[in-house]
Amino acid sequence: MQTAPCAKINLGLNVVSRRPDGYHNLETVFYPVPIFDALNIELAGDGPTRLTVVGHPVEGDPEQNLVMRAYRMLQADFGLPSVHITLDKQIPMQAGMGGGSSDGAYTLRLLNSMFALSLSEAELQHYAARLGADCAFFVTAHPAYAEGIGDKLAPIPLGLTGYYLAVVKPPIAVSTREAYAGITPHKPRKNCREVVNQPVSTWRDELVNDFEESIFALHPTIASIKQRLYDLGADYAVMSGSGSSVVGLFREVPSLTEFEGCYQKVVSMERTVQSTSKRMNPFG
Repeated sequence: MQTAPCAKINLGLNVVSRRPDGYHNLETVFYPVPIFDALNIELAGDGPTRLTVVGHPVEGDPEQNLVMRAYRMLQADFGLPSVHITLDKQIPMQAGMGGGSSDGAYTLRLLNSMFALSLSEAELQHYAARLGADCAFFVTAHPAYAEGIGDKLAPIPLGLTGYYLAVVKPPIAVSTREAYAGITPHKPRKNCREVVNQPVSTWRDELVNDFEESIFALHPTIASIKQRLYDLGADYAVMSGSGSSVVGLFREVPSLTEFEGCYQKVVSMERTVQSTSKRMNPFG
């Protein structure tokens, strides 16, 4: 069976407080975007379970990949048979676009369907939260307001029909530790959930990613990309998550030819994630 894990962007990201467990409480809006990996799972017969990754190379032990961790969780609880998993990585990595989290959550979804486990949306979100803070969002991949560490989700009626999304990611890796090192937690002047209900043209001054200030100081290239997207006519531009990708919303298709050496992609937001993946989504 096959499915297509989607990417996400953050529309506003505010670090509001530090938790006793060392993590941080966030306020953000997750929005799914039509940039996809491809995931295929087949029965392995008598052979062992294995993961094959094609497309963008992924470093590290395959057993630590969120795809394999998702499989191992359900295998332990439901006695799943051995499978062969192929992951075609197309979502840029270390980009703040949730590619790894999406792969893990979509693995749970696909295994749930493939083996008729009858896990509910809430149960799948519980498993996904064990994989990572923003994995639960991808169980449904609908626009959502997120609190806590990104695991407390509330669906919101938000659409970006009529826009094109431009993504530019320079060859820069921003570690989570580096991103949080320059943060002083605080409540924003206006909650991002309120701001996204306003016209996109008003977002520039009010929809803020708290990571930008410190990351831009360390990596001026990322700051310059954001400014250039505005120069090219973006209604709104922002660094997604903790970086290093920058995304811009445009009314017309922008030309990104000047961003040589960067990952770059433009997609129409008419192509919604929900309609593209509906046949694989047991929740509609």
